[in-house]
Amino acid sequence: MAGNLDSGSSKRSKSNISQIYTRLSQSYQGLLDKTVPWVKARWLFGIKLVIVFLARILLTQGWYIVAYALGIYHLNLFISFLTPKMDPALDFDAEENGPELPMRANEEFRPFIRRLPEFKFWYSMSVTTCIALICTFFDCLNVPVFWPILVMYFITLFCITMKRQIMHMIKYRYLPFTHGKPKYQTNETGEVQNM
Repeated sequence: MAGNLDSGSSKRSKSNISQIYTRLSQSYQGLLDKTVPWVKARWLFGIKLVIVFLARILLTQGWYIVAYALGIYHLNLFISFLTPKMDPALDFDAEENGPELPMRANEEFRPFIRRLPEFKFWYSMSVTTCIALICTFFDCLNVPVFWPILVMYFITLFCITMKRQIMHMIKYRYLPFTHGKPKYQTNETGEVQNM
């Protein structure tokens, strides 16, 4: 009889914990959903987080490995942000030259869809910066290194990676930014007009 009471009470407490976790996750997701339209404010917050992290690194003169790992991760996120979701280099069914964007008005218009959307880029960047900032409070992660070598290696890696990404953009004729691109709008007759 006592065993039944214990199992019923443990099921109830697990159910309560599950409900609390569900409410917290829904509240957190609701808060994130409210930030979606505020692009500039989100990015200002993200940049301030990175500045606080860099200030912490410079003032404490340590945790260079954590900063290097964060920089590599941010570079990886940035490259995913610049890459199309359907990478033309991986499209083996295409012709020899690969797929191209439309060059004439009668060709199909395909908008640029990123592999990593802007919101997920900001969110991942902000979360990892917070994690790295927390890591700077643990002395076990403060591995002594000669930091100028890490800086030079990161700059070299950044240049090589960006060169490869720019060559990919040129080869497959895409531009991941909307500034300066033509905007299309349909008129009353249903025809697409260039704005």
